[in-house]
Amino acid sequence: MLKKLFNKLNSNEVRKEDEYDLHLSQHLQETIDSVQNIVGESDDITLREFTIGNRISAGLFYIEGLSDEDTIEEDVLKPLIHLAEEKIKGSNTNDLPTIINEKVLSVISVSKHNSFDDALLPFMSGDALLVVDGVDKLITMDTRQYEKRGIEEPETEVLVRGPRDGFIEAIQTNISLLRTRIKDPNITVQLGEIGRRSKSQFAVIYMKGICKNDLVEEVRYRLACIETDIVPETGVLEQLMQDYVFTVFPQFLYTERPDKVVRALMDGKVIILLDGTPFALITPVTFQELLKSPEDYYENWFIGSLIRLLRYGAAFISIFLPALYIAVVSFHQGMIPTQLGLSIAAAREGVPFPSFVEAIIMEIALELLREAGVRLPRIVGSTIGIVGGLIIGEAAVRAGIVSPIMVIIVALTAISSFALPSYNVSIAFRIIRFIMMLAAATLGLYGMILVYICINIHLVGLRSFGSYYLSPFAPFHLLDWLDVVFRAPMSVMKSRPLEPKDKDHQKQV
Repeated sequence: MLKKLFNKLNSNEVRKEDEYDLHLSQHLQETIDSVQNIVGESDDITLREFTIGNRISAGLFYIEGLSDEDTIEEDVLKPLIHLAEEKIKGSNTNDLPTIINEKVLSVISVSKHNSFDDALLPFMSGDALLVVDGVDKLITMDTRQYEKRGIEEPETEVLVRGPRDGFIEAIQTNISLLRTRIKDPNITVQLGEIGRRSKSQFAVIYMKGICKNDLVEEVRYRLACIETDIVPETGVLEQLMQDYVFTVFPQFLYTERPDKVVRALMDGKVIILLDGTPFALITPVTFQELLKSPEDYYENWFIGSLIRLLRYGAAFISIFLPALYIAVVSFHQGMIPTQLGLSIAAAREGVPFPSFVEAIIMEIALELLREAGVRLPRIVGSTIGIVGGLIIGEAAVRAGIVSPIMVIIVALTAISSFALPSYNVSIAFRIIRFIMMLAAATLGLYGMILVYICINIHLVGLRSFGSYYLSPFAPFHLLDWLDVVFRAPMSVMKSRPLEPKDKDHQKQV
C-alpha cells in the first residue's frame, strides 16, 4: 500500500503543472523549434545540427558545463556522422533509435522517450538530447561530466584513530564509499528524485534482512509526501521529515563519516543521502547515540568507556554549571563551604550586577565569539575565538563588570560543550542552558529541578520514526546498557540495540 502511494506521489499524474507543451513531430525543424521554445533562451544550451550517414538530418542539444564535449564529439557525433549507409539502408525510420542504440553509439546509457517530460530530467542532468528527422521520439545519451572534489577527512568530525575518508557532494561517490566497506549483496540502495524544480537525487540505503520493512516504508512515505521546489541540503529533509517540530532535540543524526554510517546500517537503521551535500542522515536516533563517537569502538574498552563517561560529564556541565552557580549564590548560600563562600564574596565585591545578569552577559559574549569564529576565515577564526575570549574576559574583570569566578565557569562550560561529538546536540544543550539559568534565577534549585522534570517528560514522549528517544533508559533494556555510558568489551556485545527493532537481533555468534 505504502509502495503504491510512493509511486503515485512521484508520478507525473500528481504534477500536471510541471508538464511542458512540446509538440513531437516527425519533421525535425518543428521538434527543434518546440525544444528551443522551452530551453532556447539559455545561452549555455547548445544545438548542433548534422546529418546521420549523409542521409538523415538530426539535431543534438547539450548543456555546456554539464555535458562532456569530448564524449559528445568522439562517442556520439563521429559515429553518427560516419554511419555506414548499409546499416540503415532498407530499415524503417522509426527503427533508427534502436539501430543507433545497438549498433552505433558506445556511450553507457541510451534511452528513448515519448515525451519531453520524460527526457527533461536526464537532459537537465547533463545527458545529450538527440532529435532525428522522421522520428517522433526523443533520444538521450549519458554524456555527463562529473566535477567533484577529492575524498578528504571530514573537518566537522575529526578522530585521533579511524578512517580518514569522508563523504563528498557526489552521491555516486558516497554510495561507492559504503559499498567498499560492505560487500554484502543485502545492502539495498533505492534512488529517487525530490524537489519539483531542482529534481535532486536522493538515496535510501538499508540492510535487507536486518532493517525492518515498516521503517523503510515509513521513510519512503515521508520522502514521497515532501512537495517543495528545492531541497538543497539534508538539513531541509530533516526538518520536513521529523516527528516533532516543537523540540530542540535532534531527531536525526547527521554525519560525514562512512564508518559511522556503516555501523548504523549494521544496527538496522536507514540512511538517507542527497546529491549536493556531504552530510548523510541516520534514522531513527536515540538520545544516547548523540553522545557516541566512532572512536569509542576503535580503542580499548577501558579507554572508550572513560572517554564516553567524560562526555556525559561534559554534557552535565554544559547544561547545569552556570545555573548551579546562580542558584547557589543567589538562594542557597548555606550550601557553600565557608572558605569557598568567602572567596566568592571577595571576588564579587564591587560587581554591580546580580549573578544572573553577570552570567547572561558572559554567555552572550561567548556565543557571539563562537559565531564570529565560525563565520571568519578558518585561519583567523580559531585565533579570534581564543584571543577575543581572553581579552574580553580580562577586560570585564578589570572593569568590575563580572567576577573572575564567573569567567572560569563560563570558560569551563564552553570547553564542555566543545567536547560533545554532535554539533546539533551541542546547540540543543546551549538553548537548555539559558532556560536553566532563568529557572535558577527565579526559584533557585527548585526551579532547576522543575525544568529538569519537564525536559524528562518531553524526552519520554519523544519518538524518532517510532523508536523511543530515551531508549534504553526508558523503556529500560538491560542488554543495551552494555553500550551506553560505559562500553563493554567487543566479545560481550553480541546483540544489536533493541531500538530500532530489527529482524536479525544477533550480530555475533
